[in-house]
Amino acid sequence: MRQKEYNFNPETLTYEPVERPRRLRRYLAVRRFLLFFLTASVVNLVYSLTYYTPKLHNLEEQGLAAAQRLTSLSRRIESTGAKIEELHHRDKHIYRALFGSDTLSIKGVYTPYSPTVYADCSNAYGGVALRAWKMLDQHTRLLYLESRSLDQLQLLSKDKELMAASIPAIWPINKRDLRGHIGAFGTRLHPIYNRYIEHKGLDFGARTGDPVYATGNGEITISEQGEAKRSYGQQIVIDHGFGYKTRYAHLSRRLVTEGQYVKRGELIGYVGSSGGSTGPHLHYEVLYMGNNVDPINYFRRDMSVEELDEIIEQAKATTFETLE
Repeated sequence: MRQKEYNFNPETLTYEPVERPRRLRRYLAVRRFLLFFLTASVVNLVYSLTYYTPKLHNLEEQGLAAAQRLTSLSRRIESTGAKIEELHHRDKHIYRALFGSDTLSIKGVYTPYSPTVYADCSNAYGGVALRAWKMLDQHTRLLYLESRSLDQLQLLSKDKELMAASIPAIWPINKRDLRGHIGAFGTRLHPIYNRYIEHKGLDFGARTGDPVYATGNGEITISEQGEAKRSYGQQIVIDHGFGYKTRYAHLSRRLVTEGQYVKRGELIGYVGSSGGSTGPHLHYEVLYMGNNVDPINYFRRDMSVEELDEIIEQAKATTFETLE
C-alpha cells in the first residue's frame, strides 16, 4: 500500500497529509512501471548473453534441424536433376536420332541467373541454401527445354511418314555431275573478300546447266533473281516443314516459283555462277529452326548413282502445284 506523505503546518503545529493531483499520481505510476520494465529487460538481456538459456537451446536445435532438412532437400534436388539429365541424354541421342531431328535449342536456357537473384540466401546455412536454389533453377530451365522438346517430338511422331519424305535426305545434284571437291561447312577464307567468314552451307562444284534437285518435299518460299555479282544470286528456298528449310544458290536458271509444292528429287533449277561466285557451283544450305546446320549430316554420302536416279525418275512424273 502506498504510504501517505505529510507536511508540518507551523500554524497548527501538526502534520497534515499531502494530497497530490490525480494527473501527477498517474504520471508517477507510469514512470514506476516503465522503470521496472526497463530494468527487467536489461537484466534479462544480460542474463541471456551470459548464460545458456533453454530458449537459446531450443533455437539452436531448431536451426540444426532446419539445416539438416535443407541438406536433405538439396540431395533430393540433385537426384532429381540427375534424372532430368538422363532424360535429356535420351532425348538428344535416342529419340531425336530416330526422327533424324536436330536437338532443340532455346536461347538462354543454360545461362545462369544474376547473383543478385540469390542475395537473400547467399550466406544462409553455410551456403547450402544458395547451392540448392541454383540447382533448382538450373533443373527448372532444363525441364522447360525437355518439355518443349517432347512436345515437338510428339508432333513429329504423328507425322512421321510425312516427315520422312520432307526432311532433306538426298544429294541436291547428281553425284556423276560433281566436279572437284565439296566446299566445307564452317569458317573459311573467302576467295573474293580474302578474309575469314562463316560459310553456311556446302559448295558442289559442277558445270553450268547441271540439274539441281529438291532434297525433300516442301513449298517454295523464295525464288528470286538476286543480284548479279553479289550474295546468293539466283536462289531458291524450300520450306519442308518440321522446322527445316533448304537453300539452293548461284543458279543459272530457276524452274519453280513461290508457292509451288515440290517433291524430293524433283528438278527445280540449274547450276550456275550468279551472285558472289568465282565459278559454276551449287551453294546448298540446310536450316533447322532458323539456324544453319551442316548439310553433310542430311544426305546419304554413300547413296549410289542408281538410287539417286530412281528418286529423280519418280519425281519427274509430278507436276507443280500452287498452294492456295
